[in-house]
Amino acid sequence: MGDASLRDAEQLAEKIVSDFGLTLPVDVVELARNHDILVEAKPSIAAGVSGMLIRHVNDFAIGYATHVRNEGFQRFSIAHELGHFFLPGHPEHIFSEGRTLHESRAGFASGDPIELQADHFAAGLLMPSSLFAKEAGKYSDGLGAIEKLAEVCKTSLTASAIRYAEVTDAAIAVVVSSRSSVDYSFLSPAMLKIKGLTYLKKGAVLPRDSLTRDFNQTADNIGSTRRVDGETDLQSWFRSDGEFDAWEEVVGLGMYGKTLTVITAEAPDDNDNENEDGGRGWGEPKFSYRR
Repeated sequence: MGDASLRDAEQLAEKIVSDFGLTLPVDVVELARNHDILVEAKPSIAAGVSGMLIRHVNDFAIGYATHVRNEGFQRFSIAHELGHFFLPGHPEHIFSEGRTLHESRAGFASGDPIELQADHFAAGLLMPSSLFAKEAGKYSDGLGAIEKLAEVCKTSLTASAIRYAEVTDAAIAVVVSSRSSVDYSFLSPAMLKIKGLTYLKKGAVLPRDSLTRDFNQTADNIGSTRRVDGETDLQSWFRSDGEFDAWEEVVGLGMYGKTLTVITAEAPDDNDNENEDGGRGWGEPKFSYRR
């Protein structure tokens, strides 16, 4: 299951948003009920499980975890289970061999392709690209925009940051970390276009001189959702052919025990005109949502 299937999952979710005339914030519980799916909180769900889809003959129900007291997390969990309901082949796969219950671990952390596809469906449902990009256009690039989008969409900061990286034209990197290592990262298309840039893989060690690594050394920074920001060099995070100034914004994710970092790079615009000497003009960085 490759990138195409993940895009297909997002597009199916966005089609549902369009077909039903849904607006932000998308009411996932109402959508479920319109398809005769019962939605209930399940405080006793096993540790690490975000939600479950239950099937009894042709009747379905969704249970979502409440151990994480975060509306965005719970809404994403419900949307993830709706992905298993709507995505072609998912019900047949998860309810094969007579199974009647499927437990999920939503949040882009699973390596299971089925779970990742449901995650991307959830992102497309809660943050459909057309509505999300229109809302993002109201704010300057960076963590501040992501926080506003999370409020409007009623999504978690992490999910909003990941979606933001997917739709923005700015050079953005989203990094989730714990202690001194990377849990996972997402790069915007503009960031990926920087020549020679290497992807930051799971388990990679955080740059020694980064704000993030220093921030993670104090547990209270994370638990208290403290935030810091400052200048950084893109080379200290990613190898690239050239040096680029960047801005590093860091925020603790509280009970999750992790840290979210947003790096905004001043990458050159591919459409810059040539300079007076006939060379390539670098000009101002391209920030599609900066106003």
